[in-house]
Amino acid sequence: MHLQLESPRQHDVLELIRQLDEYQAALYPAESNHLMDPAALERPQVRFIVARDEKLVAVGCAALVQHEDCGEIKRMFVAPSQRGKGVAQALLARLEEEARVAGLSTLKLETGVSQPEAIGLYQRAGFSPCPPFGAYVPDPLSLFMSKAL
Repeated sequence: MHLQLESPRQHDVLELIRQLDEYQAALYPAESNHLMDPAALERPQVRFIVARDEKLVAVGCAALVQHEDCGEIKRMFVAPSQRGKGVAQALLARLEEEARVAGLSTLKLETGVSQPEAIGLYQRAGFSPCPPFGAYVPDPLSLFMSKAL
């Protein structure tokens, strides 16, 4: 598997983002989906990582958004056919590495309560529940988590 910083505006990566949007829309109402569009993922404070298989096909993606006081994980997704192969763990480790290099001391995220696999991944990686942060407001369908680096 290859992990690298890339533009989100590539056909295979945009397809992953489309799949993620579709998945989220099936689980949550629009007001509980906190999505970043591909243009926002290209801002200077965002590090967008793509996981590619041995044929260099995009199989996963994730973003680290640098805020003044923390890094936020956004747009974490692994293609259904690639789940259970360590792609998400590799992406998460790379996000942590990028955050440390950027001098960030904390990682935070918002995920949905109907995504037990994602919640388990973050818990196993040392994340724990925290209050809403940044522009987020309390939402019974959201779970906020943080990890000190």
